[in-house]
Amino acid sequence: MDQFMAAAVAEAKQGLAEGGIPIGSVLVHKGTIIGRGHNRRVQQGSVILHGEMDALENAGRQPAEVYRDAVLYTTLSPCAMCSGAIILYGIPRVVVAENRTFMGEEELLNFRGVAVEVLQDETCIALMNDFIRLNPELWNEDIGVSKESP
Repeated sequence: MDQFMAAAVAEAKQGLAEGGIPIGSVLVHKGTIIGRGHNRRVQQGSVILHGEMDALENAGRQPAEVYRDAVLYTTLSPCAMCSGAIILYGIPRVVVAENRTFMGEEELLNFRGVAVEVLQDETCIALMNDFIRLNPELWNEDIGVSKESP
């Protein structure tokens, strides 16, 4: 695991330690982390602070050329909201630790010209599987599954 994915995993573990959902992300520009974050929906009572959104927020306002020359590392496949932000800011490459526990909008990202690399990292798969097993209601809330869903 490279240093940037390791930083995203550290963010995910921090989120879990805070009582949240273990998904982390870092935004990298020219070999330097400029934003890092983790899912803070539970901790902040937020509807939008997924790991990727938190990393973007923590990077602060950046010129368009920074985003167009950045790589986003995330421990889980990006959802529709996070994928929309990736597309909006023109981030050209996303490295995903795993998409077995949740398949996000990778097809949309690819269609919009974003290079998506999926690592299938066993550490991240185990982290999410354990979380989902221990917190099924919170996981289902986060990904929008209701009790009425089949």
